Amino acid sequence: MSDQIKFIVDNLNKEPFRKNYNLITFDSLEPMQLLQVLNDVLSEIDPKQVVDIREEMPEQTAKRMLSLLGILKYKPPGNATDMSIFRQGLVIGSKPVIYPVLHWLLQRTNELKKRAYLARFLIKLDVPSEFLQDETVADTNKQYEELIEAFKTLHKECEQLKTSGFSAAEIRRDISAMEEEKDQLIKRVERLKKRVETVQNHQRMLKIARQLRVEKEREEFLAQQKQEQKNQLFHAVQRLQRVQNQLKSMRHAAADAKPESLMKRLEEEIKFNSYMVTEKFPKELESKKKELHFLQKVVSEPAMGHSDLLELESKINEMNTQINQLIEKKMMRNEPIEGKLSLYRQQASIISRKKEAKAEELQEAKEKSASLEREVSVKTNQTREFGGAEVLKGDEFKRYVSKLRSKSTVFKKKHQIIAEFKAEFGLLQRTEELLKQRHENIQHQLVKKLNSLVSEKKSALAPVIKELRQLRQKCQELTQECDEKKSQYDSCAAGLESNRSKLEQEVRGLREECLQEESRYHYTNCMIKNLEVQLRRATDEMKAYVSSDQQEKRKAIREQYTKNIAEQENLGKKLREKQKAVRESHGPNMKQAKMWRDFEQLMECKKQCFLKQQSQTSIGQVIQEGGEDRLIL
Repeated sequence: MSDQIKFIVDNLNKEPFRKNYNLITFDSLEPMQLLQVLNDVLSEIDPKQVVDIREEMPEQTAKRMLSLLGILKYKPPGNATDMSIFRQGLVIGSKPVIYPVLHWLLQRTNELKKRAYLARFLIKLDVPSEFLQDETVADTNKQYEELIEAFKTLHKECEQLKTSGFSAAEIRRDISAMEEEKDQLIKRVERLKKRVETVQNHQRMLKIARQLRVEKEREEFLAQQKQEQKNQLFHAVQRLQRVQNQLKSMRHAAADAKPESLMKRLEEEIKFNSYMVTEKFPKELESKKKELHFLQKVVSEPAMGHSDLLELESKINEMNTQINQLIEKKMMRNEPIEGKLSLYRQQASIISRKKEAKAEELQEAKEKSASLEREVSVKTNQTREFGGAEVLKGDEFKRYVSKLRSKSTVFKKKHQIIAEFKAEFGLLQRTEELLKQRHENIQHQLVKKLNSLVSEKKSALAPVIKELRQLRQKCQELTQECDEKKSQYDSCAAGLESNRSKLEQEVRGLREECLQEESRYHYTNCMIKNLEVQLRRATDEMKAYVSSDQQEKRKAIREQYTKNIAEQENLGKKLREKQKAVRESHGPNMKQAKMWRDFEQLMECKKQCFLKQQSQTSIGQVIQEGGEDRLIL
């Protein structure tokens, strides 16, 4: 541990830290100061870590340091429980946790700088799989991964160039040589200019040469652009293939389902979406706009006095009288047309809503048709470039004709619907003008009423606004006081947390010491009991040995051992005698055994000879056997 601290102090006193520590001052640093030293070392490795930890929450500091140490591949010692202790020690600035981290960082500062620099570009963003289903997101992610791979190759080339052995002196010599070549080229160009000036039409020739150079550059640019367009075409083909695969899968899914259920589900979705778009959302938006406009008016207008209120009251009375006169005139006329108009207006509103929905659908269909036509033209051009146009044959042509017939019937129906809509549009246009006039009149009256309501609300809200201002001031003061108390609480909590950790360590040490002493106590008790048993057996033995009773003496262990020794000595004597007899008879017995083995070999040889002699008997041979002569023919 002392060597570790010495290494840390020596490196902190060097460039770029210049801390001027010794072993005593470094060991006496507070936890916050020790964490600041660790943060300074990390900021030297990664400049983004330059932070004053006094202005940062302890949890944020620990999270930031742990993330950087994870990027730098620092492995704390121990298992999962030790990891929790490591995190807690990093929060409170524990020396047993900070010292190994500093030692590990200062040992390999240059390597870790390189790793932190590369981590900014090589750590990939985790994009959820559901977002990758979008084509633009998938293409962007693919481009991002390609850029990462390009960065890797460029970085490797840069490192190879750094380690290739080119020194600064060689580069300077190369630069000076190139400058000399540049001067020589300039002189040569001047000499050639002087020679060209004597030639006729030299300006025209220079112009043609310049145009040739421009055309060559343009040719290179066009070749590059052609390559880019080929790449774009390749990506477009891939995108088309993906879309076709999706279309096939959707068609396959639609083929498995029943058309009645699909149509029913689609109709329900269309009804719901049209209701949400045409009725619910516009009404909510209109109400929100009105509320916002009303509030903006209330806020923008200044506070009104008594004279302003009297003037508004007089205007309101005048407008009320005019409204009453108009109502009386209307009642005197008693026109029955108004009742019919209300029915027509209701029908017109219903038809207008239908018309708007159908018009939107028609517009979307037209836009989709136009886009599909553009795509078809592009694809046909591409197919012509690659291998000519595609010709339909057999069943495909029949299916194509049936599709065209169905589309023509649909087109006729849509055309008829459009004609009906145009006829309805002429009727509805007149009703719309009448409704607009009525709407303007009603809106004018509503504006007047709203102005009167605004004035009333302003007069009612004036004292409330004054109280609100006072309450805002009080709220600001209380928030400042709360922030101050919170900072005091955080500092106090940090101090108490550090004291608690120290006390926990002391309690843990005392508990371990208590357990050791308790185990020692139990061990000594067991040893005492064993010694007491041995002492008791020794006293019993002495009593039995000293006793005059023969039976007691026989029970003594000494008598038993002496008896066993005598028996073993007699047994050893007998075994020695037996060994002596064996040794004396060993030579003759071995000789006799050898003679028997030789006799066994001799008899085996005679047996083999006899068997061989029997197998080799020839015709006409006389064999004497058992006192008889036999002739084998």
